Amino acid sequence: MEMSYVLDTFFALFAMTLIIFMVPGFAMLEAGLVRTKNVTAVLMTNTMIYSVASMVFLLVGYTVAFGSWDNSSMSKWAAFLFQMAFVGKTVNIMSGGVSERTKIFPLTLFTIAMAAIIYPLAVNFTWGANLLKGTFLDISSMHDLAGSTVIHSTGAWALLAAILVIGPRKGRYKDGKVKVIPASNIPLVALGAFLLWIGWFGFNGGSVGSISSKESANTVALTILNTNTAGLAGAIMAMIVLYIRYRKLDITMILNGALGGLVAITAGADLFDIYSPILIGAVASLLVMLAVPFFDRLQIDDPVGALSVHLVNGIWGTLAVAIFADVSFWAQLKGVLVIGIFAFVSSYIVIRIINLFAPFRASDDEQLEGLDYVECGMEAYPEFKQSI
Repeated sequence: MEMSYVLDTFFALFAMTLIIFMVPGFAMLEAGLVRTKNVTAVLMTNTMIYSVASMVFLLVGYTVAFGSWDNSSMSKWAAFLFQMAFVGKTVNIMSGGVSERTKIFPLTLFTIAMAAIIYPLAVNFTWGANLLKGTFLDISSMHDLAGSTVIHSTGAWALLAAILVIGPRKGRYKDGKVKVIPASNIPLVALGAFLLWIGWFGFNGGSVGSISSKESANTVALTILNTNTAGLAGAIMAMIVLYIRYRKLDITMILNGALGGLVAITAGADLFDIYSPILIGAVASLLVMLAVPFFDRLQIDDPVGALSVHLVNGIWGTLAVAIFADVSFWAQLKGVLVIGIFAFVSSYIVIRIINLFAPFRASDDEQLEGLDYVECGMEAYPEFKQSI
């Protein structure tokens, strides 16, 4: 008993450390995808999210989610740290999608709301204390191992609400046409994507919750294998489609295809055989490639493709559990709907309220000058001429 307690405590702390690698992962991915004049602001935003969201979750959110800190299977401090590692990811998803036109202070206020109330309640309804127990809205039977819906879709629904309030970047859409704004630093995009990929092994593997028995150790290993396989399939599918269609290999789309596969496998990586993730990841990649132009046609401006990766494949991955494993489709669909409606409506209301006294959107002149100087007083690449 004591040895299993020690092993599971260590496992939770190790998984938490891997998940924290996703903090620089998001930061580097976003810094590479935005223009050079907005890189410092993106890095500051990611630093703020990790610091503020983690502190608020410590003080408020964890208790809202789970009702108690008690834990008999491992150190309660390790259990908290593992859950704390997740909370900032919901805001990271949102912040990347509204980058290059969003101010840091109102985003900080939203981070507080997300970490204290919105995300903890989504956890409460599924993994936690379950305030909906015994009601028609009870979704605790949904299988969502590490949060295709609870984390990825929650953050992406918040992003959709934010985009509807804030609007697109200046000059992104003109006369019904999309102005292409290329990534500023492809090496950073690749570094960020692979840091996220590595972090996903702790994200999904750690969510098994235990490694102290032969059975649980096998489940952890299978979960990490399936997680990696879905990412590989997503990248390969994107390569194939891009080469057949364009005879070009767009590394940003290939990496987003891999990330889409990783999001999709997150709900059920512990349940699948070793072949199902190939199909799940491949479908996820196709969905990313279809969703990116779809959102642009709707003039929903998402610089990093977060809606295509996290919302579309959060939904697909949650439903795929019922397709490839012995889980109720209705339970999965109900979870998607309940969390989706709750996350979108609550985020939209909070963003609207904050926007009344602390507008999220930077002015056209501020966007033209770049948020590095306007928001942070320093530029990431001061020796470079700013691109407009």
